[in-house]
Amino acid sequence: MDEQPQLFNANFAKDAVYKTGLRGFMEYRDLGIANATHGKIRAHVIRIKQDADTHDLHTTGLHRHLCDFQMFYVLKGWIKFTYEDEGEYTFNAGDCVLQPPGIVHNELDCSDDLEVLEIYSPAVHETVVVDKMPMAAAAAD
Repeated sequence: MDEQPQLFNANFAKDAVYKTGLRGFMEYRDLGIANATHGKIRAHVIRIKQDADTHDLHTTGLHRHLCDFQMFYVLKGWIKFTYEDEGEYTFNAGDCVLQPPGIVHNELDCSDDLEVLEIYSPAVHETVVVDKMPMAAAAAD
């Protein structure tokens, strides 16, 4: 096997640093997994920026991620999504979601105290804006 071995990584809450990322109204705490896995996997905690005016900012617009794996676990608060062929869901603290690769989705709203743990692979992948929600596949006759 010619793969690089994973590196040991420990990320302590007392040293947490949150930075701006994909969404302007959110901030991200990288957990060091991307470096430890040589870019295979990223894990980060996402929360709503406390200093942002967030009244109209809790939506992401329709999009999809060109990745192999994506899941999130709600640590605090709640978040509402709509998904291609799945409909709308509100997820609360303790809920876990696997978003299949490429599924079109949109964050519709979330609480100001939202915190989620998100894990995806690869660590760097493209996010594609989508104009409209794909229609559900027609039922077979």
